[in-house]
Amino acid sequence: MGGRESRMRLSIIVPVYNMAGEGKLNYCMDSLVAQTVTDYEIIAVNDASTDNSLEILRGYERSYPDKVKVITYAVNKRQGGAKNEGLKAASGEWIGFIDSDDWVTPDYYEKLLKRAAETGADMVGCDYCLVREHVPLEKCMVSPASVGKVVQNNFVGQTGELDEEKHKKLFLRPGSMVIKVYKACVIRENGLDFPEGIFYEDNCAGSVWSLYFRHFEKVEEPLYFYYQHEQSTVHFITEEKCRDRMKAMEILYEECLKRGFLERCHQELEYRFAELYYVVTLFSYMQGVKRPRLSFVRELREGVEEKFPEFRKNVYYRQYTGQEEERLIALQGQSDGKFYRQYRLKLWVRRLRKRLGK
Repeated sequence: MGGRESRMRLSIIVPVYNMAGEGKLNYCMDSLVAQTVTDYEIIAVNDASTDNSLEILRGYERSYPDKVKVITYAVNKRQGGAKNEGLKAASGEWIGFIDSDDWVTPDYYEKLLKRAAETGADMVGCDYCLVREHVPLEKCMVSPASVGKVVQNNFVGQTGELDEEKHKKLFLRPGSMVIKVYKACVIRENGLDFPEGIFYEDNCAGSVWSLYFRHFEKVEEPLYFYYQHEQSTVHFITEEKCRDRMKAMEILYEECLKRGFLERCHQELEYRFAELYYVVTLFSYMQGVKRPRLSFVRELREGVEEKFPEFRKNVYYRQYTGQEEERLIALQGQSDGKFYRQYRLKLWVRRLRKRLGK
């Protein structure tokens, strides 16, 4: 990948795993082949799907031979592995990613690349819209707020020429990677890629990647549509997925160590590690898993304390952690068992009140 010259303007990488149902994959691909930007390729990576996703992708490859290229393999590598395969095949000056159950407006990439050309940015993003059903693309363009909830992705204080302060802000809150385009030469020159074989690969890659770009800009419009459905990663909590988030943070730590960022971003890394490895994982596990294990709860605490024993003194922890969460985490610091019992009781009372309509 590193020595090859770019041959076109944009490469769009689409990792695909079992997205044939409900027309999800078709809706995504239809939005991509309709892009108004010129000179682009769509690299659809079939990540060992067991449904007819590959058959659907081959259909688009036949219908749009100048736009669509399909890569397929037999062993599932999760989204990170699929994105890495796409990066190897990409020849665009710019790289974009999209989840195969989401879609974008026809002018999405044109507007992001126009913003890059106007400002000299090497990374450009926009806002997005949370939606629960497929709606006509025309309606998404005319009135995105009418089809779902508009969400800000990144904020103005992170944009412009990236000095040390802005890099730290992006490391701490990188925003979604699928709602951006990236200058390919930055990716190639710095050996940037994704963790493979786990969920939440962006939790690691987003922060690491952000430190290598020099100018970030935003189009202040929701041009990306994030489809929320029951099969989405965020809607189904298992211990395996919790461990994947922990693994993503362990990889982030190792990447920062390897790349010389530990001292440069110590406060930001400490908080991001504590937040995602421990805090978010702890409460999503306790709420989302039917029979949470005390031993796993203890493992979470011990894991964060091993890397960052003073994380509760971190300036971001005090700023962003809610009072109730902070109280419960302090309780676990005293006793895993007391925390476990109190939180289980708290959830039982909350669910009972919900059933009784109180």
